[in-house]
Amino acid sequence: MFTKLPPWVEIGGFWLAAVAGAVNAIGLLGFKHQAVSHLTGTSTLLGVSLVNFDVIESVHLSLILVSFLFGAALSGVIIDSTALRLGRGYSVALILEALLLLLAMVTLQQGSVVGHFLASAACGLQNGMVSTYSGATVRTTHVSGLFTDLGTMFGARLRGRPLDRRKATLFLLLISGFILGGSVGAWSFPYLQFGALVIPAAGAFALAVVYWVYRHTAHAPGPGTGSVRPPAASPPSDGP
Repeated sequence: MFTKLPPWVEIGGFWLAAVAGAVNAIGLLGFKHQAVSHLTGTSTLLGVSLVNFDVIESVHLSLILVSFLFGAALSGVIIDSTALRLGRGYSVALILEALLLLLAMVTLQQGSVVGHFLASAACGLQNGMVSTYSGATVRTTHVSGLFTDLGTMFGARLRGRPLDRRKATLFLLLISGFILGGSVGAWSFPYLQFGALVIPAAGAFALAVVYWVYRHTAHAPGPGTGSVRPPAASPPSDGP
């Protein structure tokens, strides 16, 4: 249940969404208008390039997809659990994400397209990390699913079902964080160019430090506060 999530989930989720929003904005402005925090647009562009027999572009886009997959795989290696629990390697994953973003910044500044792949891997790592501890319910690198879930929640509310305010609040915070991060990335890119990636990299590193300090100063987690497993799927409704 979302009501059992510890309160720091909203803070961390908002911060991570802001990091992804900044990376995506920088990608849209600097990577030939390609999104890197999610793969929907990239997959569409790949389909178009295949139809146009653009081999170089097709290979480039395919490597972006593979890089995102690689980053998510790294998350699975580092965080081997579907439970939200202190000490599950989140600090390591965040530091690795920050390093990938810094490497992306350096390579892009040198004119290498490898930076595109590194940035995509960083986003895949973040998305895999979050979906791991939230049971694949929450995403911080894109917002389509969040808007969909909010819409269905409000629709169910119109049918008379109670609204999960905690869940709705979390989704709104994630959306707000992504938009805010996009604004930061768009504002900084004209001044710093690809050096603007240092901002989301610093954000990921700062969150890793904050989490590490919290983990080592917090008391042992109790039921409903330190360990949260994803809720079981609800049975299908028989209503109209």
